[in-house]
Amino acid sequence: MGRTFSVLVAITLLAGTAVARADPLSRGNYLFDAAGCAGCHTDKKNKGQLLAGGRALKTPFGIFYAPNITPDPVYGIGGWSDQDFLRAMRQGIAPDGSHYFPVFPYAAYTGLNDRDILDIKAYIFSLPPSRIPNKPHQADPPFGWRFLVGIWKALYFRPGPLPAETGRGEYLARALGHCGECHTPRNFLGGFKNGMDFAGTAQGPEGGVVPNLTPDRETGIGKWSESDLESLLTLGMLPDGDFVGGGMGEVIDNTTSRLKKSDLAALISYFRSLAPVRNQVLEPTKPKNNDRNW
Repeated sequence: MGRTFSVLVAITLLAGTAVARADPLSRGNYLFDAAGCAGCHTDKKNKGQLLAGGRALKTPFGIFYAPNITPDPVYGIGGWSDQDFLRAMRQGIAPDGSHYFPVFPYAAYTGLNDRDILDIKAYIFSLPPSRIPNKPHQADPPFGWRFLVGIWKALYFRPGPLPAETGRGEYLARALGHCGECHTPRNFLGGFKNGMDFAGTAQGPEGGVVPNLTPDRETGIGKWSESDLESLLTLGMLPDGDFVGGGMGEVIDNTTSRLKKSDLAALISYFRSLAPVRNQVLEPTKPKNNDRNW
């Protein structure tokens, strides 16, 4: 009797652990951080409410204001169904059928699997709503003409998800963490330049220089050790002892410093495995304008 009781207790505990691990809110919270949702959709500079939007995102194509994605049914996404959320993340299409501008990184999020997308939604919907209307974008013509986004998609957008066999590091870098959205140079239409994935750019968000993440020894991370990269992504510390600021500082605070050790290791391993790409527009060490993004 005692042995049977012990076995039943053990089974119950194991089942409880499995349920906890599968809890969509806890998973969603972790994925939410890894995806960097709070950083873009919260106007911290003006003490805005979490996810209430209003943050100005300065790009080479104009200023875009992040929308309210709180669960408010009027000003946020509280009226969205699971299918609405999946279509926005995977196809860049709003519930009314219009195209989102690709400053919303759906070109990366499209690679996410359905479960991760819906767990992120579940976590967002557990947060307080905010009745703050969205701000109109100030994009330069023709980049502010929404009807042209469909043409841009035909040229540059490839819907996901990523194949099921995709490694964890690649999944984090290309989809969930959308690292390439900032670290890959773009052409004059805003599409990624061929053969330059993660190679950095001199025209990044906020007008700053964004570093090369490939293991090129002159313009990238080829001379960095694994511990150098771990210190960067957890503490924001560079190999020379200085600390990053700007957009990358936010990414470290909100995202990479919160990754599980296994995910951090997978991300580092992925970047170290990339083919080195020499980016001639970047200095061998630090950005010209010393904007501290690296």
